[in-house]
Amino acid sequence: MVVDDEPDVVFTIKKVLESDGFEVDAFYDSDLALKRFKGGLYDLLILDVRMPVMNGFELYAKLQDIDDKIKVIFMSALSDLEEYEMAGKEEDPRRRKRHFIQKPVGNKDLIERVNTLLSF
Repeated sequence: MVVDDEPDVVFTIKKVLESDGFEVDAFYDSDLALKRFKGGLYDLLILDVRMPVMNGFELYAKLQDIDDKIKVIFMSALSDLEEYEMAGKEEDPRRRKRHFIQKPVGNKDLIERVNTLLSF
């Protein structure tokens, strides 16, 4: 599942992953993604950090309440590590199993990261 409020980012990531054989559900709206999420259906989430209504961290926390085994890659276009540091301060150990990618990410790097994460 890919969730980002920028349609071009969602489209690109979806196409890159599908061209490598992955099935991808893509959403531009974090609230809609939450409503459509089904536990046990997804192997990996790719979530933008900064989205209106519900940011990627908030969405991930709610999705983990449905499926606590779900893996995640957070994306951010910011060059500083403000969000990453903020995420690391959570005490819940479930939420420490996260990975981060800085946008823009190259197609090859994205595929490698997804394949690596899914192999664990």
